[in-house]
Amino acid sequence: MPHLDDTVKEKIKVLICDILELDADEVTETSLFKDDHDADSLLAIEIVASLEKTFDITIEQSQMAEMVNLAGIYKVVAAASGNE
Repeated sequence: MPHLDDTVKEKIKVLICDILELDADEVTETSLFKDDHDADSLLAIEIVASLEKTFDITIEQSQMAEMVNLAGIYKVVAAASGNE
């Protein structure tokens, strides 16, 4: 399981909620961005760009398939930052 502290997880959640224009209580670790929150590919690209800039990481295109919910994003960010 990826190791990210709660502060980093909260920062990621706030970033995602801002991009998707959702309240924090609407997004859970397992709610699906596309199916549950109507996110499209442009929002996905914005999420990746924001994560890369905020955390100074590089997310490979192949990892985007895992980024369907917060749990997936936590895993990808942890891997990209060397915290898995």
